[in-house]
Amino acid sequence: MRPILVLALIGLAPASLVQAGDAVLLIPGRYEVSVRLDLPNIEGAAASTLRTLCVPAQDQAGQQGLGVLSENNPFLNCPVASVRREGATLSFDIVCPGGNAASASAKFHLTSETFDGRISMKLGGKNMTLTETQTGRRSGECRP
Repeated sequence: MRPILVLALIGLAPASLVQAGDAVLLIPGRYEVSVRLDLPNIEGAAASTLRTLCVPAQDQAGQQGLGVLSENNPFLNCPVASVRREGATLSFDIVCPGGNAASASAKFHLTSETFDGRISMKLGGKNMTLTETQTGRRSGECRP
Protein backbone atom coordinates (compact mmCIF):
# COMPACT_ATOMS: atom_id res chain seq x y z
CA MET A 1 0.00 0.00 0.00
CA ARG A 2 2.87 2.41 0.73
CA PRO A 3 4.30 2.26 -2.83
CA ILE A 4 0.86 3.19 -4.22
CA LEU A 5 0.62 6.19 -1.85
CA VAL A 6 4.13 7.35 -2.82
CA LEU A 7 3.29 7.06 -6.53
CA ALA A 8 0.05 8.98 -6.00
CA LEU A 9 1.90 11.81 -4.21
CA ILE A 10 4.57 11.92 -6.90
CA GLY A 11 1.83 12.14 -9.52
CA LEU A 12 0.23 15.12 -7.75
CA ALA A 13 3.46 17.09 -7.31
CA PRO A 14 3.80 18.27 -10.94
CA ALA A 15 0.15 19.36 -11.00
CA SER A 16 0.64 21.59 -7.96
CA LEU A 17 3.81 23.07 -9.46
CA VAL A 18 1.96 23.88 -12.68
CA GLN A 19 -0.85 25.58 -10.77
CA ALA A 20 1.61 27.74 -8.85
CA GLY A 21 3.37 28.75 -12.08
CA ASP A 22 0.19 29.51 -14.05
CA ALA A 23 0.00 33.19 -13.13
CA VAL A 24 -1.95 35.26 -15.66
CA LEU A 25 0.02 38.22 -17.01
CA LEU A 26 -1.26 41.25 -18.89
CA ILE A 27 0.01 41.65 -22.45
CA PRO A 28 2.24 44.75 -22.48
CA GLY A 29 0.70 47.80 -24.15
CA ARG A 30 -1.69 50.72 -23.73
CA TYR A 31 -4.79 50.18 -21.57
CA GLU A 32 -7.86 52.40 -21.31
CA VAL A 33 -8.88 52.35 -17.64
CA SER A 34 -12.16 53.45 -16.08
CA VAL A 35 -11.35 54.72 -12.58
CA ARG A 36 -13.84 55.43 -9.79
CA LEU A 37 -12.94 56.69 -6.31
CA ASP A 38 -15.49 55.79 -3.64
CA LEU A 39 -15.57 57.95 -0.53
CA PRO A 40 -16.94 56.48 2.70
CA ASN A 41 -20.42 57.56 3.83
CA ILE A 42 -21.01 59.69 0.72
CA GLU A 43 -23.53 58.10 -1.62
CA GLY A 44 -23.32 58.97 -5.32
CA ALA A 45 -20.20 61.10 -4.96
CA ALA A 46 -18.07 58.74 -7.02
CA ALA A 47 -17.58 59.87 -10.59
CA SER A 48 -15.80 57.69 -13.13
CA THR A 49 -12.90 59.05 -15.12
CA LEU A 50 -10.99 57.52 -18.01
CA ARG A 51 -7.22 57.16 -17.77
CA THR A 52 -4.60 55.68 -20.08
CA LEU A 53 -1.97 53.34 -18.65
CA CYS A 54 1.08 51.83 -20.33
CA VAL A 55 1.71 48.30 -19.02
CA PRO A 56 5.42 47.54 -19.44
CA ALA A 57 6.89 44.23 -20.57
CA GLN A 58 8.76 44.10 -17.24
CA ASP A 59 8.71 46.10 -14.05
CA GLN A 60 10.92 45.87 -11.00
CA ALA A 61 8.16 45.46 -8.42
CA GLY A 62 6.19 42.79 -10.31
CA GLN A 63 2.79 44.51 -10.25
CA GLN A 64 2.85 45.17 -14.04
CA GLY A 65 2.61 48.94 -13.65
CA LEU A 66 -0.78 48.77 -11.89
CA GLY A 67 -1.39 51.16 -9.02
CA VAL A 68 -3.45 54.12 -7.83
CA LEU A 69 -4.64 56.26 -10.76
CA SER A 70 -6.81 58.87 -8.99
CA GLU A 71 -5.89 62.54 -9.08
CA ASN A 72 -4.07 64.01 -6.05
CA ASN A 73 -2.37 60.65 -5.60
CA PRO A 74 -0.35 60.45 -2.34
CA PHE A 75 0.96 57.01 -3.44
CA LEU A 76 2.76 58.19 -6.58
CA ASN A 77 6.30 57.72 -5.21
CA CYS A 78 5.59 55.04 -2.59
CA PRO A 79 7.09 51.56 -2.99
CA VAL A 80 5.11 48.43 -3.76
CA ALA A 81 5.56 45.50 -1.35
CA SER A 82 4.32 41.94 -0.84
CA VAL A 83 3.41 41.22 -4.47
CA ARG A 84 1.42 37.98 -4.64
CA ARG A 85 0.18 36.09 -7.69
CA GLU A 86 -2.28 33.21 -7.64
CA GLY A 87 -3.59 32.27 -11.07
CA ALA A 88 -5.54 35.27 -12.37
CA THR A 89 -5.30 37.22 -9.07
CA LEU A 90 -2.60 39.83 -8.45
CA SER A 91 -2.37 41.40 -4.98
CA PHE A 92 0.11 43.86 -3.52
CA ASP A 93 0.54 46.52 -0.86
CA ILE A 94 1.69 50.12 -1.22
CA VAL A 95 3.41 51.48 1.88
CA CYS A 96 4.65 55.05 2.03
CA PRO A 97 7.65 55.71 4.29
CA GLY A 98 7.43 57.57 7.57
CA GLY A 99 5.22 57.62 10.62
CA ASN A 100 1.49 58.05 10.04
CA ALA A 101 2.11 57.52 6.30
CA ALA A 102 -0.44 56.48 3.71
CA SER A 103 -0.85 52.77 2.89
CA ALA A 104 -2.94 50.76 0.46
CA SER A 105 -3.87 47.19 -0.39
CA ALA A 106 -4.64 46.22 -4.00
CA LYS A 107 -6.30 43.18 -5.53
CA PHE A 108 -6.72 42.73 -9.29
CA HIS A 109 -8.29 40.02 -11.45
CA LEU A 110 -6.36 39.70 -14.73
CA THR A 111 -6.90 38.22 -18.15
CA SER A 112 -4.31 38.63 -20.90
CA GLU A 113 -5.94 41.87 -22.15
CA THR A 114 -8.23 43.10 -19.33
CA PHE A 115 -8.17 43.73 -15.60
CA ASP A 116 -10.56 44.61 -12.80
CA GLY A 117 -9.24 45.79 -9.47
CA ARG A 118 -9.90 47.46 -6.15
CA ILE A 119 -7.39 49.42 -4.12
CA SER A 120 -8.26 50.19 -0.49
CA MET A 121 -6.34 53.28 0.62
CA LYS A 122 -5.75 54.63 4.11
CA LEU A 123 -4.42 58.15 4.07
CA GLY A 124 -1.79 58.99 6.65
CA GLY A 125 -3.21 60.50 9.82
CA LYS A 126 -6.80 60.10 8.62
CA ASN A 127 -9.41 57.70 9.98
CA MET A 128 -10.99 56.83 6.65
CA THR A 129 -10.50 54.30 3.88
CA LEU A 130 -11.01 55.27 0.26
CA THR A 131 -11.57 52.62 -2.40
CA GLU A 132 -10.46 53.03 -5.99
CA THR A 133 -12.10 50.70 -8.50
CA GLN A 134 -10.43 50.14 -11.88
CA THR A 135 -11.55 48.38 -15.06
CA GLY A 136 -9.01 48.27 -17.87
CA ARG A 137 -8.93 46.95 -21.43
CA ARG A 138 -5.95 46.79 -23.79
CA SER A 139 -6.29 49.30 -26.61
CA GLY A 140 -3.00 48.96 -28.52
CA GLU A 141 0.70 49.57 -28.21
CA CYS A 142 2.23 52.15 -25.88
CA ARG A 143 3.04 55.43 -27.55
CA PRO A 144 6.65 56.58 -27.38
